[in-house]
Amino acid sequence: MALPLAPIAVMAAKYGAVALVGYAAARQIQPGRTDQQVEEAFDEVPEGVSAHRPRDREQVNGAVRFRRVVRLGLNGPGFEFDASALGRIRLRRI
Repeated sequence: MALPLAPIAVMAAKYGAVALVGYAAARQIQPGRTDQQVEEAFDEVPEGVSAHRPRDREQVNGAVRFRRVVRLGLNGPGFEFDASALGRIRLRRI
């Protein structure tokens, strides 16, 4: 009985393409650094969504923070989910 290689080859090509794209994307990521001032700024962001526009600048600043505690059962183990984002959009005429 012959082994059907065509379906296996198609699957191998698909997974190989996905692996190649993942490898190429991983090679493009630059190593980052942790800045303590930025960490403290994220900790000071209030929960919720906020935006403001300073009158002396042509920009809009925004902040988002989402904090939740999830427990497994009444007294079971839990974890805290804390997501923060700061953003700035600046538009200038040149």
